[in-house]
Amino acid sequence: MPKIERWQSGASVLIALSMMGGVAAPIVATAPAVAQTAYQNQTIVIPNGTSIPVLYDKAEKIVVSPKESVPLTLIVAANVKSRTGTILIPAGSRIVGKLQPAEGGSQFIAEELVRSQGRRQYINATSSVITRSQEVRRGANTSSILKGAAIGGAAAAALSGLTGDKKISILEVLGGAGAGAAGGLVLGRKKVDVVVINPNTDLALKLRSDLALR
Repeated sequence: MPKIERWQSGASVLIALSMMGGVAAPIVATAPAVAQTAYQNQTIVIPNGTSIPVLYDKAEKIVVSPKESVPLTLIVAANVKSRTGTILIPAGSRIVGKLQPAEGGSQFIAEELVRSQGRRQYINATSSVITRSQEVRRGANTSSILKGAAIGGAAAAALSGLTGDKKISILEVLGGAGAGAAGGLVLGRKKVDVVVINPNTDLALKLRSDLALR
């Protein structure tokens, strides 16, 4: 399971920035992050297309139904910095959003950035579409799929109903459809497909519009 200590070292994301609205292309460097934050009474714009590394600290993988949406909070894994070294988004900041169906799989849609001292603001960022899926047949052993996993409510209900594995209910279950709403997913079916997500590699975010920080 990922550890928060990883925030203290590793790649830092550097952004070429300008004050009061201008933007420049992002740069990625491998220098260790510097634990300091500069506060200025100016608007700093992080440009559209910038990548934000993230991790999920509650499970090693996430299993969802291809048709369900579940709330999810990710953690910024490395400082996002300006070219001059100013920390714009500190490691440990939270990004609140949801996993939702996308063509061919599931995708994380960011909704809110929560920085230090609980400062919140809208963020327009998404992950790539995760298309990795696994077929589960009636009566199958789900231990290999679910080991170390957080599971969406619809996926949990479908797998439990299909396989008869009641242990699924004690896993880290993410919000979403419960057993009643998901019961129709297995009626008359011999198999179900689930999307399997490695959150620390599959959910890297990219800004879809400029992000203005004050």
